[in-house]
Amino acid sequence: MTVLAHGEGLPLPDYQTAGAAGADLRAALVDPVVLAPGQRALIPCGFAMAIPQGWEVQVRPRSGLAAKHGVTMVNGPGTIDCDYRGEVKVPIINLGQEPFGIERGERIAQMVLAPVYRIAWDVVDGLEQDTERGQSGFGSTGTR
Repeated sequence: MTVLAHGEGLPLPDYQTAGAAGADLRAALVDPVVLAPGQRALIPCGFAMAIPQGWEVQVRPRSGLAAKHGVTMVNGPGTIDCDYRGEVKVPIINLGQEPFGIERGERIAQMVLAPVYRIAWDVVDGLEQDTERGQSGFGSTGTR
């Protein structure tokens, strides 16, 4: 993938283990940011990229930040389309009960490269209703 890095001194997104599906995104902050409970901020990652046609990058929260601190993404997962050329930024929100600090170089989210399948619509007069669920909606399958 073609990338333009401008977060001086920061590595590009990288995988922490051989089996990791997501490459970690790092905060390219000049000064630390402290998020009060309920506060959100758009955190720059210090690079832009050219995603190949027919692909997207999904940006997802890091499970450790969510589980330990209540920190997640406002729109997680987010999508970066193949025609976007601006700097990658992550909208972070603190849903925890304590202030949360983010410093330069900290791993704040992860990105996954995924293929995009476009919908080809086939308009019909009716849908098959003979399924176990039918038109039953939210919660209709229970919790156990």
